Amino acid sequence: MEFITFSEDTLRNFTENVFKKMGCSDEHAQLAADVLIKADLRGIDSHGVARLTGYVRLWEKKRINPTPNIRIVHETATTATVDGDAGLGLVVAPFAMKVAIEKAEKYGSGWVAVKNSNHFGIAGYHALMAVEKDMIGYALTNASPLVAPTFSSERMLGTNPICYAFPAGKFPPVIVDMATSTAANGKLEIAQRQGKNVPEGWIQDKDGNAALHPADLKNGGSLLPLGSDREHGSHKGFGLSATVDILSAVLSGASYGPWAPPFVAFMDPLPNQPGEGLGHFLGAMRVDGFRPIEDFKSNMDNWIERFKNAKPIDENQKVIIPGEPELEAEKDRKINGIPLIDAVVNDLNEVAGKLGLQSLK
Repeated sequence: MEFITFSEDTLRNFTENVFKKMGCSDEHAQLAADVLIKADLRGIDSHGVARLTGYVRLWEKKRINPTPNIRIVHETATTATVDGDAGLGLVVAPFAMKVAIEKAEKYGSGWVAVKNSNHFGIAGYHALMAVEKDMIGYALTNASPLVAPTFSSERMLGTNPICYAFPAGKFPPVIVDMATSTAANGKLEIAQRQGKNVPEGWIQDKDGNAALHPADLKNGGSLLPLGSDREHGSHKGFGLSATVDILSAVLSGASYGPWAPPFVAFMDPLPNQPGEGLGHFLGAMRVDGFRPIEDFKSNMDNWIERFKNAKPIDENQKVIIPGEPELEAEKDRKINGIPLIDAVVNDLNEVAGKLGLQSLK
């Protein structure tokens, strides 16, 4: 396994051109590429351009609409439901977050449920849109069923990420962005490409036994909820994942639980599924609806500083504030480029050849 490093601009241009070849408008191609590149810059390689081939394969199966009519289908002053028209979640979710932000600007908070969408990239991208407006951002999505609930061996839920983003003053925003499973599926895909086992407690085989090899997931196994097993608190991860699924899909009219459509093109959605496509839930809250923004930011800075200076177990490892590692990765990769493993580069070049585009060099 080797790493090949590319500049941000090289990957951005390549990704935009792939989306344009799929039939996306220039605006949508640029936005979709921005979401993926943001993941790579922040070191979340599982959700960056490594995912691009998956979107192409879904488009080839006509499960992604490159020219969607994204629209509000139900609305109150502070809430809305958006139909993504089977568009890229990378485009649909920012549309919904803009609606949430506009409502928050008028009424203090805005909440938008989304149906008929697809994989929306990193949740942090959408939550940070609210932070840019001095708001607290909230982003959830359900996903393909890969996770077994506590005491089960059946795949019933997705990795179902949850993200909160809080603005601060002199410090960067605090971003809590995590899967509600023990690990995101993309991390298993990376481990499989690298020929590595995964840590104990991430997955189980088809019979519910502990497993270490990523291939066990593809052979009918399942991811475990956050907490791993009942003795280590998996019921808490199950509860969080269920909350994401209900808010994202049951509330919006998207497909939920085991009926959520798979991200992989070789698997068809289950027949007679309730709801339409994947679902998201986006929220924005004005901080000044609770207290003056500068007072809040000042206290956030104090909160961050105090936690960063919490007494460490090891003097060489201080407390890490949520979002801090991703920010450090972004600073580094903007200067030194984005590393991709050769297997990902090969996949991208295969897609480029199929679409008549120049390969990555």
